[in-house]
Amino acid sequence: MKPVITPKATMRRFALLITIALFAAACGNATGEDVAASPATDAPEPTAASAGAPADAGTEIPDELLAIASSWPTDWGNRSIDLSELLIGIPTVDPRDRIQPIDNPVYEDVAAADQWLVHNEQGILLELAGDALFYPIRILIAHEIVNDQRGDVPFSLTYCPLCNTATAFDRRAGGEVLRFGVSGLLRNSDLVMWDDTTVSLWQQNTGEAIVGDFTGAQLEFLSTALVRWADFRDNHPGGEVLSLDSGPFNYGTNSYVGYSSRTQPYEQFFDPESLDDRFPALSRIVGVRIGDEAKAYPFGTIAAEGAVNDEFAGQPIAVFWGAAETADSLDTARIGRGEGIGTGIAFVREVDGQKLTFAANGDDTFTDAETGTTWNLLGRAVDGRLAGSRLETAIHQNEFWFAWAAFNDGAPVYGLD
Repeated sequence: MKPVITPKATMRRFALLITIALFAAACGNATGEDVAASPATDAPEPTAASAGAPADAGTEIPDELLAIASSWPTDWGNRSIDLSELLIGIPTVDPRDRIQPIDNPVYEDVAAADQWLVHNEQGILLELAGDALFYPIRILIAHEIVNDQRGDVPFSLTYCPLCNTATAFDRRAGGEVLRFGVSGLLRNSDLVMWDDTTVSLWQQNTGEAIVGDFTGAQLEFLSTALVRWADFRDNHPGGEVLSLDSGPFNYGTNSYVGYSSRTQPYEQFFDPESLDDRFPALSRIVGVRIGDEAKAYPFGTIAAEGAVNDEFAGQPIAVFWGAAETADSLDTARIGRGEGIGTGIAFVREVDGQKLTFAANGDDTFTDAETGTTWNLLGRAVDGRLAGSRLETAIHQNEFWFAWAAFNDGAPVYGLD
């Protein structure tokens, strides 16, 4: 998919300035700078040659990217995409980390976090090196990337508000431990990350390097789940929570008010003609990834079945539905006060080599037909023969349908294929 680049550059820049001004007003800016006051048009327009491109390659770097290309040491000629697919989300000469990642995260215990987190607000659950970690969306919406390490695994925890895509990656590639930042560029409305080793560009949705020295490299996904705070708190009383002390922002404010109620994503970041109309653009899906294969499970279908039992890419997959009051983080002005949207979590439905078939009990618990064991929404066996067992969380994402369809063109959809 290639977003349309039209002659309406002035109108687009104006729209982008409004967008980033709203973001800055809601979340602040860690640098103390007025982000909206530094549009790319403030700088002299570079030529293709000044951007490091061969003289006969001027058409390969779109005009809107020339200022950026001239200031970054990125190998723009090494790429797996058409550069016209990259759109400027933060209109400055060098937008890198104008949305500042968290490089030195501060954590606190569950009891402390329960004083300020709302029971039904969303966060990302990551279990790594024996630790259970919770990353509130109210913090991630202002930073988008957290770089950290647990045990011997350096990782990046990422969130793209425009796609509602939460992912975590092992941040090692090519023998290097990379630090990832927010490039200020978007592709298919999704966050494009940059690494500070080669300034290659990486797609947050897929974990693939798309421009620069690392082009074609694939980061290893780590299992995460987008869950309600109350479920994390009750299942992981000894867990750790990303603290409000991680940065200087007005955490809890949603800078994308009304976004998830729209009929389509912001058109300055996504070509409306490219929308897959099989489902509403901003409806949610659980997207499961197994190796190079992917499959979508629409929220509406999961909610109707309560528990989905499926076979995909040689794996027995279950998707649990529950926590109906889980608040939409991308609609109301205050996070935690949004409409209930539910929670969908994907698991490998197998324990000790035995495949299990689940049925929902209607109270956020599930019973398997094979052993009669009762399981909770986070995949823990709480009663019955397998009590104490846990299901492996499948690699999956909760995201908007339009984004999933854009990055997984032709992938199967549960209930349709």
